[in-house]
Amino acid sequence: MYGMTRIDKNPNGARSGNAVEVRGLVKHYGTTKALDGVDLDVREGTVLGVLGPNGAGKTTLVRILSTLVQPDAGTAKVAGYDVLTQPRQLRRTIGLTGQYASVDEKLSGWENLYMIGRLLDLSRKDARSRSDELLERFSLTEAAKKAAMHYSGGMRRRLDLAASMIGRPAVLYLDEPTTGLDPRTRNEVWDEVQSMVAEGATVLLTTQYMEEAEKLANELTIIDRGRIIAGGGVDELKARIGGRTLQVRPTDPAQLPAMARALAETGLDGVSGATAVPDEGLLYVPILSDQQLTSVIGLLGERGFSVAHIGTHLPSLDEVFLAITGKKTSTDPDTGTGSGSHTPEEVAA
Repeated sequence: MYGMTRIDKNPNGARSGNAVEVRGLVKHYGTTKALDGVDLDVREGTVLGVLGPNGAGKTTLVRILSTLVQPDAGTAKVAGYDVLTQPRQLRRTIGLTGQYASVDEKLSGWENLYMIGRLLDLSRKDARSRSDELLERFSLTEAAKKAAMHYSGGMRRRLDLAASMIGRPAVLYLDEPTTGLDPRTRNEVWDEVQSMVAEGATVLLTTQYMEEAEKLANELTIIDRGRIIAGGGVDELKARIGGRTLQVRPTDPAQLPAMARALAETGLDGVSGATAVPDEGLLYVPILSDQQLTSVIGLLGERGFSVAHIGTHLPSLDEVFLAITGKKTSTDPDTGTGSGSHTPEEVAA
């Protein structure tokens, strides 16, 4: 499914500032509850990263928001259009790249893009130029005249991504878009997504690559077993699970042991765990609060230690995901393979 040729506003009244609004969304597949009362907002002109283990309900959410599946309960609006009562209008404002490429294998790469451009009401000139532009951006120019059936899996994936972007949709859904892509192509996809957002598009991205989420997303939502269990900015989520560490580099590395002893003598909670690492020339201090951070820095100054550098380190996004869901990210970033259960809908997607 591919989006329209311009970023339109719904003429039906004022906008809320949210491109996507979801309230109480529920979806069952037999006895499996794929979505269990999901509430979600995506601000216009931003990227929302949706994280979750396999079977969490991410793809079900995307399919409902793109009108491919109807919810059992709840409401959802995209660009001001209701997914149930205004599906035709909504489809003309969105682009979608699912987990599997859906290009016409009998057509060449260029013909696929040109055809979709024309279906989206681009003029012949604009459809040609946009097709050429995207083929170049996704390193497919040399294969432009080859039938898609002769493309490798990675090439088909890139062509499918280009097709979803050809109409410059107002809202773009990317459902694990870079699974199986090599690092260079993944970076090309990221660059194109960032360009579209800079032009005003809104993106809902599902991914199991923490690097991808951190690179692209303005905010993150973590979903598990059909429920939203956490949300916020990357740094906000990292801070929520704690584990912030102060890194201190003294001007004289020989002062590291003395620094550690001075902090241990203060009796501050957590500071007794300060660790000197001579090979790195750093002192690592567990920080439990901003007040403690200020106290540690003040103490070092009072004791006359000369400091060359002070910084803080938050847990990685992988550590955040594990702490919140109790599961490791299940997709291997090199092979794109994963493990874990899937909802019936996600198996069929």
